[in-house]
Amino acid sequence: MSEQSRGAGSQPQSSRRHRWVVEEPDIPFDFEVLYEDERIVVIDKPHFLPTTPRGMWYRSTALIRLRERFGEPQITPAHRLDRGTAGVVVFVREPSARGAYQMLFQERRTTKTYECLAPCRPAARPRFGTVTALEPPRVFPLLRRSRIVKDRGILQAYEEPGEVNAETVIELGSGGRIAAGGVAAGRVAAGGIGRVRHPFRTYVLHPRTGKTHQLRVHMNSLGLPIVGDPMYPRVVERAYDDFSCPLQLVARSLEFIDPFSGDLRRFESRIPLEG
Repeated sequence: MSEQSRGAGSQPQSSRRHRWVVEEPDIPFDFEVLYEDERIVVIDKPHFLPTTPRGMWYRSTALIRLRERFGEPQITPAHRLDRGTAGVVVFVREPSARGAYQMLFQERRTTKTYECLAPCRPAARPRFGTVTALEPPRVFPLLRRSRIVKDRGILQAYEEPGEVNAETVIELGSGGRIAAGGVAAGRVAAGGIGRVRHPFRTYVLHPRTGKTHQLRVHMNSLGLPIVGDPMYPRVVERAYDDFSCPLQLVARSLEFIDPFSGDLRRFESRIPLEG
């Protein structure tokens, strides 16, 4: 969910007080700036780098590094990516423009495309929700619909019966199959999925909604857990400085109509999936 813009009479973003972080672990990955103008900065966020301060992470976050790099403490995220997900993130540098860009994401007036690496095998029938083939008799592309719930204090989100609140279109990527004996195989084993029996391939994901962990939950429910996922199908404990198994999920592209210029903006991540 995007951070809400603050009212005119409230304390400026740059002067908020943050708790003191002692001996914060360094994250040895940095972002690339894909685009900037007088209102926004768009970056290509690497795996493991949080978007904003949280928990033990403060300076080792995209937001604080961006503020320090440009010397602009008023920079604010228009939206967020999970720490484990890499790819395109938009930040707003002009305070008066925050609301307009943040509303693009809150009102789903953006087009997001993700890519992931997952097992190449027949999709399983999920326990809850529906799967609809969009080009029958082909299995893919398919529309996955379900109800996803995320309880406070619980790491995993889960599906349950009830009104649908999460929709994802899933199609096969152009990367083809990747042999199971490579880097990805080691990452799957490290992710707790068990012995590797299948090769992997790329999938292209088009979320129509934005529930927490939606893409990861939907892929896992089809028996196609994303390579390197430490939460699905089961939680795997890893040291905070273990960067050996990045989640193979990238926010590959982002499109929207700029609320000020009216131009179509399209940004694309250059971060590769590692098979």
